[in-house]
Amino acid sequence: MTRFLLIRHGMTDAVGRSIVSWTPGVHLNEVGRRQAAELPDVLEAIPIDAIYSSPLERARETAEPLAARRGLPVHVREAFGEVHFGEFSGHSLETLAKTQAWVNYNGFRSGLRPPGGEFVVQVQARFLGELDAIRAERPGQNVVIVSHADSIKAILALFLGAPVDLFDRIGIDPASVSILDLDDAGAWIRRINWTRNL
Repeated sequence: MTRFLLIRHGMTDAVGRSIVSWTPGVHLNEVGRRQAAELPDVLEAIPIDAIYSSPLERARETAEPLAARRGLPVHVREAFGEVHFGEFSGHSLETLAKTQAWVNYNGFRSGLRPPGGEFVVQVQARFLGELDAIRAERPGQNVVIVSHADSIKAILALFLGAPVDLFDRIGIDPASVSILDLDDAGAWIRRINWTRNL
């Protein structure tokens, strides 16, 4: 069995305000940097064998303090990146909420994708493919994956057997930890959205 600690990146100025998707140059803000700095203490009691991250700056910046504390490299993987939100990228949530395309997408993610973006099932497939490869390489190990809220929701929904049209019912806060165990017999979700404050 391989244990995956799925960690959302820390707070940025865009969280809860806009869709940045794969826009480069989105960094942790002061709160996010503090959250990243606290992660090594939050996870102090958990052995960690490897750390992987989305290529986006906010995820790598979240992973770096933990990697430094543990003396481990950060392995960057495209598969753990944010959802490609296409034409929704760069817009505020307030603006998007007034568009029918956004309303439709949020009600029917199983059958719609953002204009120019990707289906949730594509996110699930790329995330799962990478988890499967890591699991084959690292049986019995504890592996950190630093990713993004919707990507983590997508993979948790897959293993929960939950329809993606309802996956926004899964809360994934900045710098939260969700724990997923995987082996050939199945998947076990041990924690969702755990933070020090909880």
